[in-house]
Amino acid sequence: QVQLVESGGGLVQPGGSLRLSCAASRSIFSRNDMGWYRQAPGKQRELVATITTTGSAYYVDSVKGRFTISRDNAKNTVFLQMNSLKPEDTAVYYCNTYPLLWGSWGQGTQVTVSS
Repeated sequence: QVQLVESGGGLVQPGGSLRLSCAASRSIFSRNDMGWYRQAPGKQRELVATITTTGSAYYVDSVKGRFTISRDNAKNTVFLQMNSLKPEDTAVYYCNTYPLLWGSWGQGTQVTVSS
């Protein structure tokens, strides 16, 4: 059974920081690269960052230098540290495997960047 539980979102002012967490079922976490995705209102879901099972990270240009993805393999958890947040980072954030292996998603966590 696929289980993905995101947390850590909230309302933050521009320039602020948040740390997102995603607890995944062991069956999917231990063997797969993982990614953070986001969906802003009226837009398609997009990839934000990925991390391999051995810890190599990739970021899309819009978050490079501001976001850091990491994973704790012992706790089946992936994190997204978000610094210097901008209003355009406002979205619902999701984690999942990368590449996507199925159509199931967690509930996501809302991030709102506003003054």
